[in-house]
Amino acid sequence: MVNDWRLIAGKQHFFTASRLPSQVFKSEILKAKDTGFSIKKTLNLAGNLLDLSQPRVMGILNITPDSFYENSRKQSEKSILLQTEKMLQEGADIIDIGAYSSRPGAADISAEEEWSRLQPAIRSILQYFPETYLSVDTFRAGVAEKAVAEGACMVNDISGGELDPAMFKTIARLQVPYILMHMRGAPQNMKELNGYDDLLHEIYDYFALKLNKLSALGVNDIVIDPGFGFAKNIAQNYELLQNMGYFSALEVPVLVGISRKSMIYKKLNISPAEALNGTTVLHTISLMQGASLLRVHDVKEAVEAVKLFKLTFSAH
Repeated sequence: MVNDWRLIAGKQHFFTASRLPSQVFKSEILKAKDTGFSIKKTLNLAGNLLDLSQPRVMGILNITPDSFYENSRKQSEKSILLQTEKMLQEGADIIDIGAYSSRPGAADISAEEEWSRLQPAIRSILQYFPETYLSVDTFRAGVAEKAVAEGACMVNDISGGELDPAMFKTIARLQVPYILMHMRGAPQNMKELNGYDDLLHEIYDYFALKLNKLSALGVNDIVIDPGFGFAKNIAQNYELLQNMGYFSALEVPVLVGISRKSMIYKKLNISPAEALNGTTVLHTISLMQGASLLRVHDVKEAVEAVKLFKLTFSAH
């Protein structure tokens, strides 16, 4: 049970996990999203502090044969290195490499197969681009530990520790930044697990409990990801996007991963390959809603969105 005093809109409230935040506080939290909380503004990546006072861009590198966006699939060493180079040149701050497809209904693969894909890719990337901040996208503690030993400096866990009970203690031991995502079930069944009595409240409680556990273990650098499309339907995705300020009371950075997803292309009756413009629109909305990190397929366009956002909202 999380017990905590927090200041919301100038008022002190006592929170417990069972009522944090309750309907009573929703309007106050949303009104206070820009001024009421102090969001952590740095991540320690391989001994260097990444400044999050301005939004950052994470480039997606899928070394899978079946990710939902066909053009993101890179499997040969040459294609992996070319895509990494392209994203770094376009301004990616972090490269997020994953070898397990998490699209709805994706086939399960073993930890051994996942690692057999990841290990040579990590080694090649860090051989040719040794200054790269490399995040490993895995829900398996053993894979995360091996990736960090090879030079990855961040772990992106779509399951928030739910699919591997050893993950939180592993992250505490490794002392690397951890992306804590909200999901129910696994990629194979998550589409059927999108029933909520109160979407925002339940996701908030999920994060509050897990942040408390991680903090107790000594994990300092945590980013939360609401998990757009993971055990959420399209309407729920837009409810989350509209109310991202709701999570500012957690006082941790928020990552948004909506690049080319079905919440865009299905609503526009197009394919993922045609969803870049819609992605940029929603990235801009995400920045306006307080996102600290954008996880993207198209780095150049995301970096441009961040630049124009900063020009607009830093002007006096």
